[in-house]
Amino acid sequence: MLGLKNDINNELPPLPESWFSLPHAFLHQVRQTPDASAVVDSLGTRLTYRGLLLAAVALANELEKRALSDAPIGILLPPSAAAAVANIAVALLGKVSANLNYTTSQSICNACIKECEIDVVISSEKFLKRITLTVEPERMVNLDNMASDLGLFKRVKAWTEAEVVPEPLLQTIFPGLATQQHLRFDPKWGHLYSDKIHAENSLTVPATVIFTSGSTGAPKGVVLSHENILSNIHAIRWRGHIKNGEVVLGVVPYFHSFGLTMTLWTPLCLGEMVVYHYNPFDARRIADLCEKFKATTLVCTPTMLSAYIRRCSVEKFASLKNCIIGGEKLHEQQRQEFEDALGVPPLEGYGLAETAPVVACNVSNDVRISNGRTVPGRKNGSVGMPIPGTKIKILNLENSETMARNSEGMIMVKGPQVMLGYLGKPEETKRVIKDGWFETGDIGYLDDEGFLTITGRLSQFSKIGGEMVSHLAVEEEIVRITGAAQHEVCVTSTDDRTQGEKLVVVYADLNQMPPHTVVSRMRASAMPRIWIPQENDFIRVEEIPILGNGKRDLASIKQIVQSRMGQAK
Repeated sequence: MLGLKNDINNELPPLPESWFSLPHAFLHQVRQTPDASAVVDSLGTRLTYRGLLLAAVALANELEKRALSDAPIGILLPPSAAAAVANIAVALLGKVSANLNYTTSQSICNACIKECEIDVVISSEKFLKRITLTVEPERMVNLDNMASDLGLFKRVKAWTEAEVVPEPLLQTIFPGLATQQHLRFDPKWGHLYSDKIHAENSLTVPATVIFTSGSTGAPKGVVLSHENILSNIHAIRWRGHIKNGEVVLGVVPYFHSFGLTMTLWTPLCLGEMVVYHYNPFDARRIADLCEKFKATTLVCTPTMLSAYIRRCSVEKFASLKNCIIGGEKLHEQQRQEFEDALGVPPLEGYGLAETAPVVACNVSNDVRISNGRTVPGRKNGSVGMPIPGTKIKILNLENSETMARNSEGMIMVKGPQVMLGYLGKPEETKRVIKDGWFETGDIGYLDDEGFLTITGRLSQFSKIGGEMVSHLAVEEEIVRITGAAQHEVCVTSTDDRTQGEKLVVVYADLNQMPPHTVVSRMRASAMPRIWIPQENDFIRVEEIPILGNGKRDLASIKQIVQSRMGQAK
């Protein structure tokens, strides 16, 4: 059985019979382990699986009076027990959730609300006072005093539904638990997904809208089905990323698909415990939570982990057995730093919002490849092998022909995790999904053993003098030469009259090495001359802009370059 579980050429086994939808999979765990710890957060809330269901049922009953349309329900909360309750409650009602980015601007948040036609937003006045966003009072469902405001009748009703009503009867109360869900979506939803959604199959019904990070442009609404997320969870369990008895440290926001799948639905559908903290960059508090609750699995981005090990005693992370890294490129310098500090290798993975998100991931155990040979499931520099049920092919950027192994090109993904589409953008959906294959926009290659290596995003390449130049490759060379921290350097580009584009280095710290020395040493290396930026194309900033999900804000970095270069002229 172990060999079969780790054979990358096996199809993903069918989903468990109890997994008709995300809330149904969660309910199955509640019935199996009602008294097991489900969620804990740094605000002092601790809920068992039974308690989590009871809270979600009570909130669902209140939401039912407000959420009368088929539009998504907005959730504006950080990772916490309250956010978990809100997402489960929305799912129980058979509604679509939209976890909104609370680190963005008011204008972008309003645009996302308008795009989804959201008329109900679940949030907290206490939380809103700590951030720069506001919610119109008529849309707001305030969680702050909801528990204390529930009368005796409502408490008894919620307890009866959560504890006494048999599972089959719950389907008549909560549409999200039904095995068949009849769609009543307006044309914005219906015409876009009519070829993929079937009313007789609840798995293909939309579950959530995730807005892309906006790191390179305006956010797009990615619509994910129950099947998209559940297939990801099933593959993660099948490959062995999450094992029985895990305590997951949840710090990635739910508005990031990495956080929504890996720290909300995965542990709660598999019966594990998750510990939440609302600020992913509050390193000392997170380290204390890891030590206190003996967390075994940390899910985060490289930028977040860098902050933890630089600001905290690594002994506080002694309980960790797994460190799953995603959301951005893990550079070799970072990988070695993390492994030396934590004593466990960081397991880098790869995914996108459009793939719910996991496409590939390194694992700590051995795997069997197509020729029957067993190899380590982890290869430094790669993002691992495709998860079960996922196919990857590499296309030539010039003619779209399939490339041979070890040849670089556009990464295409096919599998049950590929999104339903972009909200309200049918033409853009058709552009990136053809015959079930999703065009990721990322460049990379598959090696002989099936490991995927990412060499950059198409938007992070520049065509200089007719040659494609990777920003990440240049960035890594600068970091190698200077010994600077990876998060202190970012390579981007701007237009150039003679060569089409030119590279620009935005940096906060080059380890006290002046730009002219960096350029001189790059010229002495084996790097092609066309890949080497000019000394006057280095721009120093106080800090590299970071998005709330831990990724670098490439759009803001581009604006800095345009502003500085314009001033220079």
